[in-house]
Amino acid sequence: MKIFWFIPTHGDSRYLGTAQGARQLSIDYLQQVAVAADSLGYEGVLIPTGRSCEDPWVVASSLIAVTKKLKFLVAVRPGLHQPALAARMAATFDRLSGGRLLINLVTGGDQAELEGDGVFLDHATRYEQSAEFIRIWREILARSHRGETFDYEGKHLTVKGAKLLFPPLQQPHPPVYFGGSSDAAHDLAAEQVETYLTWGEPPAEVAKKVADVRARAATHGRTVQFGIRLHVIVRETEAQAWAAAEELISHVDDATVARAQSVFARMDSEGQRRMAALHAGGVKRSRADLEISPNLWAGVGLVRGGAGTALVGDPETVAARIQEYADLGLDHFVLSGYPHLEEAYRFAELVFPLLPLGVREKLSGGNPLGPFGETVANDFVPRASQS
Repeated sequence: MKIFWFIPTHGDSRYLGTAQGARQLSIDYLQQVAVAADSLGYEGVLIPTGRSCEDPWVVASSLIAVTKKLKFLVAVRPGLHQPALAARMAATFDRLSGGRLLINLVTGGDQAELEGDGVFLDHATRYEQSAEFIRIWREILARSHRGETFDYEGKHLTVKGAKLLFPPLQQPHPPVYFGGSSDAAHDLAAEQVETYLTWGEPPAEVAKKVADVRARAATHGRTVQFGIRLHVIVRETEAQAWAAAEELISHVDDATVARAQSVFARMDSEGQRRMAALHAGGVKRSRADLEISPNLWAGVGLVRGGAGTALVGDPETVAARIQEYADLGLDHFVLSGYPHLEEAYRFAELVFPLLPLGVREKLSGGNPLGPFGETVANDFVPRASQS
């Protein structure tokens, strides 16, 4: 089990859908979140991409020197640059970071955003291009360790004599993560990536995705790892957690929800369609309606694109829900919470001690002392419980 956190390059706040409680995005703040994730023992951080985000490669590069072990899950977007350049960027980052790069292949699902970036391809064609892109990218990096060149002539992309003089540290290349809910996405994942990520859907639906991708991968003689992208709202009691969930959307008004849902509706992303269906396009607003599976809450998706669900509950319950997903074959958990700095600590302090033993040992870094809080009366360290 590998637990990741999130770098909020599209902004951060105590509340969704409003400027109230908003937090200024700066290099200082992004570094605070990264250092917190690194020191707490998270495996890595996802750095998002898109028009609403700061550039993920620039941000990730700015975080190398302030972190030690933290891995960076950084996006590449076919169509925005050529695979040979993307391979060169990946190799450079991997070397400079000491082998801490992970790649998030993002095909994109917002036609208006894609056209603004100069990409005029429909859904099916984007996946064809993405498959060629990542195939070329992988081969260039893999052959760089042997000093070989690579030729490829595809329907959308062609390279001749592609060569990388300085290979990455990780062999044959930094691991590739990818998410998508369409048949084309499952085909691509099965054939070419190391880890398939799903957004947070009820366990039964996630199980279907895992089984489908696993079966398709088997036809290629491959195995794929699986992960999930979720928000988390954890408090010491169930009542406090659900109150925090309600507070998170307490400033969201009907007009904001309507505007957000109109944008999501124009997208051709199957994953976004499935997210919207969980809250019926913003129609569901009460806790009873938004709790779409035990402790799985769709309130975030009222105004946030992409991952729109959160695990809500006390530490024991949230840990149990994570284990339910793990039992389906998922071992990568990419989490986030608002605000991201405080919630990185809260989740680590409340849930990490409840995770499987091997995970706990890795997260603690083998420190025999462990956390103990403020020394009591200048004389002794406190216990976990005084009862």
